[in-house]
Amino acid sequence: MFEQKTEAQARQEILELVGEYCDRFHQKKPFQEGDRIPYASRVYDRQEMMNLVDSSLEFWLTSGRYTEEFEKKLAEYLEIRYCSLVNSGSSANLLAFMALTSPLLGDRQIRRGDEVITVAAGFPTTVTPVIQYGAVPVFVDVTIPQYNIDTDMLEEACSERTKAVMLAHTLGNPFDLEKVRAFCKKHGLWLVEDNCDALGTRYVIDGKEKFSGTIGDIGTSSFYPPHHMTMGEGGAVYTDNPLLHKIIRSFRDWGRDCVCPSGRDNLCGHRFDRQYGQLPLGYDHKYVYSHFGYNLKATDMQAAVGCAQLEKFPSFVERRRHNFDRLYKGLEAVEDRLILPRAAEHARPSWFGFLITCREGVDRNRLVQYTEFRGVQTRMLFAGNLTRHPCFDQMREQGRGYRIAGSLVNTDRIMRDTFWVGVYPGMTDEMIDYMAAVIREGLETAAGGRE
Repeated sequence: MFEQKTEAQARQEILELVGEYCDRFHQKKPFQEGDRIPYASRVYDRQEMMNLVDSSLEFWLTSGRYTEEFEKKLAEYLEIRYCSLVNSGSSANLLAFMALTSPLLGDRQIRRGDEVITVAAGFPTTVTPVIQYGAVPVFVDVTIPQYNIDTDMLEEACSERTKAVMLAHTLGNPFDLEKVRAFCKKHGLWLVEDNCDALGTRYVIDGKEKFSGTIGDIGTSSFYPPHHMTMGEGGAVYTDNPLLHKIIRSFRDWGRDCVCPSGRDNLCGHRFDRQYGQLPLGYDHKYVYSHFGYNLKATDMQAAVGCAQLEKFPSFVERRRHNFDRLYKGLEAVEDRLILPRAAEHARPSWFGFLITCREGVDRNRLVQYTEFRGVQTRMLFAGNLTRHPCFDQMREQGRGYRIAGSLVNTDRIMRDTFWVGVYPGMTDEMIDYMAAVIREGLETAAGGRE
């Protein structure tokens, strides 16, 4: 088949066939009433599949040219200096936190026993690195219907051991970045924005509209299939701080001191002529370790998919906003029974989902079961109240390992009364209208719930 072709010609023929295959066998059928509506789904076309195969034909497999392209383009999109691709959003959060434990940060280094302010109403991997390292999460309640940290409680949560604030922007809706950043500056704290559910969200601060994830010291993203864009698995860590970037890269790449990318040696020209720690002079710099790190790199095949997704991403954000607004209008008539979500001030959210809290007299479980029965997939606000989960049993019994500032009244209410449905860009107006109709109908079966 390829006997008379060059490598480039053969590759092009393969990619054209892949594109034709995708066009024929990966096209979604038009929505019909009764079809299952997932809360999220991948949105892609032939370009993602062709990029994926193009990368696989090189058989480099680990991070390479597509990784460099993706990091450069995502940084340009976010208008931030440095971006590091990793294998998941959870790994991104791990790197973001662990970077702040580096001895290179001097007095601002987070040490075991230091405290990090966060919330319990969210996904566990925002908090997991803090606990696993031996630092202490301090949980603060959230507000409804914004579902983000109650900034009035920040001062009460602060202690002489507080070193950082690490918070997620809830389902695309940013927390009050102006107040949180001012609090961090006042007390000399690091600010980590878990941006995994909010890529593309914009927030006006200092008179300028910026992307969420770029206002604190470090931001993180996830590219798991349900998220704003997908690589299958994948994540990113980004910052404007060159020292933090150096530390992030070190922790990501086994903890090594050398910054040479995989497959390239001696970019600095000093691989064999320096002394580090108590190693002998001239010890190979590629095997000098300045941190106790990991291998959290993504593959170039993941990055290849991400490069194609980035081209579409602005349209994804606009469609999410359209779907959110349409669903909101479809549910306005039942606001006497449901609390609908409200965008943060100064924000243009890139919505990940549509949060709904049942008012008194509406049974959340009945409404959710009816909605699911009619083919609309639902989700809880992740952990609800993370401190009530089995992973906290031992710490709860021992009375140590975490702290709660004030009470978690709204967090508990979210655990009992809140759920959400999707607004992903693959949804059509017909799907949105059907979801709204199902939820409205479901309210008739959910009446007489918890008082």
